[in-house]
Amino acid sequence: MAFKLNKRAARRNEEESFSLRDVASSASGPVMFFLVIVAVIFVMSVFFRVSDIQVRGNSHYTDEEIIRAIDIEEGDNLFFFDRFAALSRVFAKLPYIDEVTVERSLPNRVIITVSESQALAYIVLGEEKWTIDHNCKVLGKANEDELAGLIPIIGISPGTLMIGETLETADGDGKIVDYIAEVLDQLEGRGLYRRVGRVDFTNPGQVEFTLDDKYIVRLGNDNNVEYKFGMLISALSQLLEGDVGIINVSDGNTAHFSPT
Repeated sequence: MAFKLNKRAARRNEEESFSLRDVASSASGPVMFFLVIVAVIFVMSVFFRVSDIQVRGNSHYTDEEIIRAIDIEEGDNLFFFDRFAALSRVFAKLPYIDEVTVERSLPNRVIITVSESQALAYIVLGEEKWTIDHNCKVLGKANEDELAGLIPIIGISPGTLMIGETLETADGDGKIVDYIAEVLDQLEGRGLYRRVGRVDFTNPGQVEFTLDDKYIVRLGNDNNVEYKFGMLISALSQLLEGDVGIINVSDGNTAHFSPT
């Protein structure tokens, strides 16, 4: 009987031992996971701090201005840096920035690459002249030194102008703004913008601009703008150096030259 009692006791002790091991085993999983997470956070916070910030593609703004607008500095944690918020900040603070990318390069480098807008034209509001890019984004007030290289846009009435925002007219006519942007984009893309004296949008159906101080180019309405510029380029290649007159591509089918 004593043997049986001892055997039962031994079995009971063995069962209790297994039960304790099972509890310890089940608890070790979450504990290990927690310790791994703590270790990873520690490594990230200690070893991945920004120590090298490079800025590429900028000319209008200094490296320091761009870095300050993005709000990053040496010592910031590379993994916890919010790139999306940074991009929003830079567009709001630096209107000449057209595109920006922020690249994290392990272990401690941040590379900021920007593409800057170019002041292409200006509009007049009261006694002030405001610059815009080829997308009609308002860049700021023009100084006298800038005006010589910019295209005057006449015949529109600007509304409230916000730096960094798209141009708005007083009557909220978004269609005419789109037309201006399309014309400026063509002038820039085809290398003509430095040859243009002014672009007149007084009548949106009969838009025209001066070119090389000897041509008046009549575009007409906003239909087939790209094709009209293609015809213009073709017509210019056939004109002689001494020709002066009107190049009319307004019908969208053929280019007509009328000497004056």
